[in-house]
Amino acid sequence: MGKTIAEKIIEAHLVEGTLVRGSEVAIRIDQTLTQDATGTMAYLEFESMGIPRVKTELSVAYVDHNTLQCGFENADDHRYLQTVAAKHGVWFSRPGNGICHQVHLERFGKPGKTLIGSDSHTPTGGGLGMLAFGAGGLDVAVAMGGGAYYITMPKMFKVYLTGKLSAFVTAKDVSLEILRILSVKGGVGAIIEWGGPGVQTLSVPERATITNMGAELGATTSIFPSDEQTYLFLKAQGREEDYVPLSSDEDAQYDRIIEIDLSALKPLIACPHSPDNVVPVESLKDTKVDQVCIGSCTNSSLADLRKVAAILKGKTIAPGVSLSISPGSKQVLRMLAESGELTDILASGARLLECACGPCIGMGFSPNSAGVSLRTFNRNFLGRSGTKDGQVYLVSPETAAASALTGFITDPTVLSPVSYSPLPEKYLIDDSAVLAPVSPEEAADYTVLRGPNIKEFPQSRPFTESLSGQVVLKVGDNITTDHIMPAGAKILPYRSNIPYLSKFCFEVCDSTFAERAKKVENGIIIGGSNYGQGSSREHAALVPMYLGVRCVIAKSFARIHVANLINAGILPLTFADPNDYDAINQDDAIVIEDISAGMENGILKMKCGNKTIPLICELSSRQQKILLSGGLLNYTKEA
Repeated sequence: MGKTIAEKIIEAHLVEGTLVRGSEVAIRIDQTLTQDATGTMAYLEFESMGIPRVKTELSVAYVDHNTLQCGFENADDHRYLQTVAAKHGVWFSRPGNGICHQVHLERFGKPGKTLIGSDSHTPTGGGLGMLAFGAGGLDVAVAMGGGAYYITMPKMFKVYLTGKLSAFVTAKDVSLEILRILSVKGGVGAIIEWGGPGVQTLSVPERATITNMGAELGATTSIFPSDEQTYLFLKAQGREEDYVPLSSDEDAQYDRIIEIDLSALKPLIACPHSPDNVVPVESLKDTKVDQVCIGSCTNSSLADLRKVAAILKGKTIAPGVSLSISPGSKQVLRMLAESGELTDILASGARLLECACGPCIGMGFSPNSAGVSLRTFNRNFLGRSGTKDGQVYLVSPETAAASALTGFITDPTVLSPVSYSPLPEKYLIDDSAVLAPVSPEEAADYTVLRGPNIKEFPQSRPFTESLSGQVVLKVGDNITTDHIMPAGAKILPYRSNIPYLSKFCFEVCDSTFAERAKKVENGIIIGGSNYGQGSSREHAALVPMYLGVRCVIAKSFARIHVANLINAGILPLTFADPNDYDAINQDDAIVIEDISAGMENGILKMKCGNKTIPLICELSSRQQKILLSGGLLNYTKEA
């Protein structure tokens, strides 16, 4: 039987296990990336392992999230990241050099390589034919130390593309279409491979937009073939020696095949407050727009911003609209500046922001009260923008630019034809803002600098044979990591200070949660389906662990979050009968007994009052040992 692209890469990197769907496999990791919102914790974890130098082929630390320096906290973290990276053999991308996924695509990504990153949108690398996973910081730290990355062997989905995109219809619209088809949980447990004749019409920047948005499907990752388009991109980046052709076998087996005719697509828009709440742009044409944001790791490439420049050239944005532009990298910004296209953008009345995540992570440029904000980003969760009642819509750069000009949500296909600059045959290469690590000889005397905001890693507790606890919170479906541990300019500076950060845990759902949870020795959280979707931030597990949460019981979990819970020493369980969710209330006392035997058998029994409720415990033997040790860090030290 033939193999998919992902199966070929997994097989070539297999450390443990077999390519059997649903079984646990361990994969050797070639590259890692971190960003500053999650990186401080990842490197604190790496340091605690006592390994002097990373063992990957390449590891890069990026600063792109916490770039707003309103106090010493972010500046101290940046200094820590730069010094710890230099000492331990990690490359360092300085603030202002760009968004991790855009820069990694341009300068470091290689077809056929494995990559994990402490950011959920690491699958962007799949646009180059990488097998790239978002992961918690502790998993990344283990990989940097030479350890394998463990996943459940996924199902294989194929999206078969035919036709060619029409004018003003984009890769973002392809992403929104697959979200409309599958929903935010439709890709859970699957790797999505993109294929068919339509793939040849998509450039690497377009493919990267699609693999980036695959994270919103809950997919394990997404991947494109490595073909002529891949070669042309790498050659233009001066890296043609990194090219390796990759394709699936003709007789590869897929669990599901979805067909999309690119020529039939129309501009689409995701309405508040979920990326899968997708409708045609034309259906909202009378909706007034207050703000437009163009950028993020989804749509900040040179190709994207050249199209924006062409649409805006010689025009002025509507009086009631505020427009921001965030180039994805210094390379993109300099090439726009040298071509004159940046002048066209600024002359329209747009505001230029830093080459960073910025508004996407809630770091500035929040909309006005109840304001309608069109964003070329990947997430529109409630409150993520920094404005609690902000009405955030997800759109393509073309739809964003057209709407900024009219002041209303506008289908860009109504615009007059526009001539776009083609992709360059050679990109401007300037890696001066990427710092190499010091040599192993110099590293011995090198000092890692820590600020006072960096606190010790919180200690988890091993499990005993029984757990007596109390339900400290009950929440519904599709709880995101933004619900659990919000982002934004007020909170992000404290990512390495878990005690302070804990004050904001579940603030969106219940402002009293943190204080209540601290008073309970063993807290239990009850959740609905797709609990923990969204970001890979391990703080959404570490902070509840610090507050005393020992167990989360849900109808279903998002992949990265359930791994983070296990790593933090929190027991994830699912209802054998989803209807039992209704039988449990906040403040109920709960007892779970025979934990080690239940883990091994896959079924635990929970007593709640006079009710006994069966719970599914889907853990590998390795994960059982991690939980019984009190988390991955304890388990790794013991091993």
